Amino acid sequence: MTALDLAQLPIWLGNLLWALGRVSGLCLVAPVFSSKTIPAQIRVGLVVVLTLVLAPLTSAAINPLSAAGVATMVSQVLIGAAVGFTLKLVFEAVSFGGELVAQSMSLGFAEVANPQGGPSSPVLSQFYLLLVTLLFLVMNGHLRLIALLADSFRSLPPGTAIHATGLHAVAAFGAELFAGAVRVALPAMTSLLVVNIGFAAISRAAPSMNLFAVGFPITVSLGFVALWLALRSLPGAFEALQDHAWSLMRELVRS
Repeated sequence: MTALDLAQLPIWLGNLLWALGRVSGLCLVAPVFSSKTIPAQIRVGLVVVLTLVLAPLTSAAINPLSAAGVATMVSQVLIGAAVGFTLKLVFEAVSFGGELVAQSMSLGFAEVANPQGGPSSPVLSQFYLLLVTLLFLVMNGHLRLIALLADSFRSLPPGTAIHATGLHAVAAFGAELFAGAVRVALPAMTSLLVVNIGFAAISRAAPSMNLFAVGFPITVSLGFVALWLALRSLPGAFEALQDHAWSLMRELVRS
């Protein structure tokens, strides 16, 4: 019985490592899970808990100390990172949309430190990102992501690489970042464009007027009104981008 347990030890260790690699890749890239505002101890604990829960779902008789085992470990990290990166593009599209709105309101210079990416970003960009993060959590997106990761061990077991078409689809989805940003920012940008056209007509009628002193507070004030009205369309735009991302992630983990 002891010899049998010792013979199974590399397989058990390998299953634990495959789950650890896929979970680590996801938590390094996926939004919310990779947030730097969460203490590192909590993130490490989350990785350990998810690894212990998902390890029984793995079944691959690969020696983790062999060359095939090293290649499998790298593949598991890439699978988790690809899934997390696809969802992260949705959040980046919303953040970029908030930046476009800030530029239209002449508030692009109002920046704060970005806890997600490191460098500073406009306040409105962080505001949009905070709203969609709360929407993601309220809609149980984090639980849905964990369920997708668990299903991936059945549809894409360790030892199986991601299909090239899936990686190409992820790269093509990067183009949706700009389209999604425009979709998020379009209502507010359209309203502010009408305001700027009005200021252009005023400048032609009264060239001596100091439009910078008069127009800046008006643009900011009307911009906040347009922003308040445009926030009603944010959940719909975020849901449309998220649905596209979920379908792509399911296709990505399909063997």
